[in-house]
Amino acid sequence: MYVGCDLVSISRIEKIYKRHGKLFLNKFLNEKEQLLAKSPANIAGFWATKEAVSKALGVGISKECNFLDIEVYKDVRGAPKLNFSTKLNQFFNIHSHSVSISHDFGFAIAVAVLSFDRI
Repeated sequence: MYVGCDLVSISRIEKIYKRHGKLFLNKFLNEKEQLLAKSPANIAGFWATKEAVSKALGVGISKECNFLDIEVYKDVRGAPKLNFSTKLNQFFNIHSHSVSISHDFGFAIAVAVLSFDRI
């Protein structure tokens, strides 16, 4: 099992979003994710989640794992879930994963736990 964690200031993400709008969102969220991201806290939570996953994989956001290789979605109860690109699944052979996202006191935090075999 591998663990990644990320903490981000919601105001920092909000400032970038206000300056660049959809261009900013398009760099790290697909269309479905953008529909789910209804507030700056949601956007920051998605950012933190993707950073946490990339850290758990041990490569960070890089050529091996870019933001759009990771998709965050919600299950029927609203819990965050993950989908991975074919590239990530082939390179890392991800067996299982879990993610938790929280927002409080102006920050968003995400913790990702992954089981995988790097091929």
